[in-house]
Amino acid sequence: MSLALTRRGFIAAGAACVLRPDLALSAGPQRIVSLDYGLASTLLSLGIVPKAVASRADWDVWVIEPDLPAEVVDLGSSWEINFEVLTSLRPDLILTTPFNAALTPRLEAVAPTLSLGVFTADGGDVLPKAFAATRALAARVERKDEGDAFIARTEAFFDECRARIARIGAPPLALLSFLDARHARIYTAPGLYHNVMQRIGLANAWTAPGNFWGFETIGIERLAEMKDPATRLIIFEPVPADVMPKLEESPLWQALPFARPGQLAVLPGALMFGMLNDAMRFARLITDHLEQAA
Repeated sequence: MSLALTRRGFIAAGAACVLRPDLALSAGPQRIVSLDYGLASTLLSLGIVPKAVASRADWDVWVIEPDLPAEVVDLGSSWEINFEVLTSLRPDLILTTPFNAALTPRLEAVAPTLSLGVFTADGGDVLPKAFAATRALAARVERKDEGDAFIARTEAFFDECRARIARIGAPPLALLSFLDARHARIYTAPGLYHNVMQRIGLANAWTAPGNFWGFETIGIERLAEMKDPATRLIIFEPVPADVMPKLEESPLWQALPFARPGQLAVLPGALMFGMLNDAMRFARLITDHLEQAA
């Protein structure tokens, strides 16, 4: 074969790849949208910016980090997707979860759909499922190396937090999000917060199991069930504006050990329904707080 023929063949092959992208080497899906915060956050850590995210307007309230680039489109709420916007984006992959299973037929009519479950009705610890979903997503978008590196960074960060906590010691922690001045979600097994606490060497003061999301809704009087006087209460933002003033006036609250100075802290939020980025944010917030309070 002559050099000229080889060059002509090379040029012709290049032209074919331009005219027929399907003949080129696959780089995985490029126009990806996500109906789930955890999957969108993971996608960012794999080096891919999603074209759109459900409930994008509340990202900075619940997810906070990593930053979501300004060009990412809002698809509307996760239970009421704007299909007109979705279709106009011409996605080549839609990321969803079993939570949105009712939408699956409509989503599949728009583009290939990948459903990954972390919080599922069959129960089980959430953190191992988050690792598994990360691996599955990385494989689907052809970013396996990036996925492996992200998982390695996550495990190393947990190891670092565990070592920091071991140096200072830590009391049992009870983790709470207030719904109103009398009711709250308390976080427990098999949820993300609980699993991360176990991973970094912390004891959860609330030992009763919760639902598959990892929480139990309780009246604040049930906080008295935790008998260890060393237990500290961690409240996560956002806190309804009227909650703390009402608690200060509540005889029930004032009778609890958490009302004493040093027994309670209010920390920035970390997405309890998230994946590895959210798990690391939670671990960092808790570890930093415990070091500062030691």
